Amino acid sequence: MADIDSLFTYLVEAGGSDLHLSEGEHPKIRIHGAISEIPDQKLLTHELIDSLLSEICDPKAYELYKKTGDLDFAYSMDKQSRFRCNYLQQKNGLAAVFRLIPTEIASLEDLNIPQVIKQFGHMRSGLVLVTGPTGSGKSTTLAALIDYINSNFNRHIITIEEPIEFVHTNKKSIITQREVPIQTPSFADGLRATLREDADIVLVGEMRDLETISLALTAAETGLLVFGTLHTNNARKTVDRIVDVFPADQQSQVRTMLAASLRGVVAQLLMKRCDKPGRAAVNEIMFANTAVSAIIREGATQKLYDVIIGGKSEGMQFMDEAIWDKLQSGMVTPQEAYMKAIDKTRFKKFLPKDLVHLGDASGESPLEH
Repeated sequence: MADIDSLFTYLVEAGGSDLHLSEGEHPKIRIHGAISEIPDQKLLTHELIDSLLSEICDPKAYELYKKTGDLDFAYSMDKQSRFRCNYLQQKNGLAAVFRLIPTEIASLEDLNIPQVIKQFGHMRSGLVLVTGPTGSGKSTTLAALIDYINSNFNRHIITIEEPIEFVHTNKKSIITQREVPIQTPSFADGLRATLREDADIVLVGEMRDLETISLALTAAETGLLVFGTLHTNNARKTVDRIVDVFPADQQSQVRTMLAASLRGVVAQLLMKRCDKPGRAAVNEIMFANTAVSAIIREGATQKLYDVIIGGKSEGMQFMDEAIWDKLQSGMVTPQEAYMKAIDKTRFKKFLPKDLVHLGDASGESPLEH
């Protein structure tokens, strides 16, 4: 093992997505969702992993990592290979996970994302939420949407990310990319500053706390188009999560603000393909029409299901319908459809008899927990 770049090169050539290094273990990579050891590699002793991790990291940041136990940054090996780096400490010592970030920004067409989401790029103000579990491709989809806006409209787009993943070049728009905590101390600080920076659009890499969510709602109300991400896996849970972050005495007011400013939700999951190697994105899409706004104000989010099902002609799509389409086309197995579905009863009958015990028909998804 000469250096860390040789491990990155192996990851790229193997078609993997993530490199895992952990003290006391052998280096491992993830390919199409499955993790395996890199062959013919030494066990990662403390000295070896310390040498590998310090190799690509700013010395001051590395010292900080040694003290705090966490560090996020991005590293470019060459023009084709850029990595999101997360350093952590665990019970056996040092560890890190590296996610390969494509340097070419894929288009929405390339990603097979429903083209109707381009409508969000045409909007002038409001809040658009792109949601899904960790590793579901939210950043990739958002990068494609930002690139669509950049290619077609004259806007000032500010992104606040931790770390910066996809690097955008100015096309028709001006793009200002700010990294937390290097160029701005936090998501909330970066978002607060956009109100003074002549922005048209702001992308908030993660809406993880009350202050950031509150500022995003305010920015959307004051005329900015705000794109944000949450770790929820459907539209109903997304609305509930935004409201539940606030204290009980503020929730009625927040529902009113959200009803006025929400423009839509794109929820995304990745499903393992069975027709060829790789994974396919499936999306739930909700546009905030008058019915959706009224439901949010009422706090009756269980009714959103009917609006999404009934809004097919407007481009809306329910997650289980998207999963059903993938199953019908032979792209995914019944087991994969069952595991990712919200209403499991619909898919249970397609499971092989020996796998029916995978779960009950409660409608709960393993991803909910």
